[in-house]
Amino acid sequence: MNFREYKIGSRAFGVAFGLSMSITLFFPSFDLAASISSEVGLDKQLTSGWDSGWQIADPLLKGLNKPLKVLVRKDPKSGESMEPVYAYVYPAGTSLPNGVTHTVNLGRGVEELSVKQGRITEARKETGAVFLIKKSDQLLTFEDKPLSYMENATATKGWTPDEVLKQAADSDILHAGSGKTMFVREGCWWCHTLLPEQTQDWQVFGAPPMLGDFNGESPTAFGSDRKGPDLLHVGSRNASKEWMMLHFFNPRLVQPHSIMPRFDYLWGEVDADGKKIDFKKWRSEYDEYREGKITTPPDVPMYAKDSEIRNLIDFVINLK
Repeated sequence: MNFREYKIGSRAFGVAFGLSMSITLFFPSFDLAASISSEVGLDKQLTSGWDSGWQIADPLLKGLNKPLKVLVRKDPKSGESMEPVYAYVYPAGTSLPNGVTHTVNLGRGVEELSVKQGRITEARKETGAVFLIKKSDQLLTFEDKPLSYMENATATKGWTPDEVLKQAADSDILHAGSGKTMFVREGCWWCHTLLPEQTQDWQVFGAPPMLGDFNGESPTAFGSDRKGPDLLHVGSRNASKEWMMLHFFNPRLVQPHSIMPRFDYLWGEVDADGKKIDFKKWRSEYDEYREGKITTPPDVPMYAKDSEIRNLIDFVINLK
């Protein structure tokens, strides 16, 4: 007997298996560090810091050992007004990002500029550092765009973490690095991707990321199973902290049929005024609203400055 179907199936399986093994053996031969880090990639690693997964410095994933992204409006040395610029503040003891400790991860061109002009190798964890992202006159050979690089403003301008934070208002400080730890810890990437596909996603979620957007980032957290919208550019679509508060406290306040769980526990025990939050009372009043017994839902408490939800919202809004 001639089992033709079995022969076709076995050969197809052999081809698929051989291809998968080739990929497994071939891909590790790529030098991913040879990719050129983009401005987005520099921003991501400077914002997130060394690692957003489990680490000895933060075993319970509380968002410790993280930098701050600060909008600087006044020169930290003179106090005079200046063109606003984002600075990445690493207080003393905060682990430096991968691109600083392993400069080869920045890619050719970016590494040389960051070391020679940006003086990033002079940054020290023990004393802390302040970083900026600068643009060079040098152009990318394949895109004709200015090459971006890291600058250690502590070495080039004398800016210290304490001076930058002293000049900044709390509203100009983003705890996005700690927020990414919340994003990973709470499993947000189980339902939301950070990776629009090159299809109709472009029209709704924006352009997909490029290879250079991931240099030095750990983990990438772009997810694989999308049950909710892609969040890569969500900060450009919706930067309202008030809307984010409603959504995280109880998603049904803004999306009646949402399957997203509540994250009200990230508020902690007290609100922005230091008053104890009565979650039981709030949920009881919400049930009355949902059942039509009252016409307006209860007010969502304003979160405290040091709450975990502030970190998470800062991270999400920073996704642009």
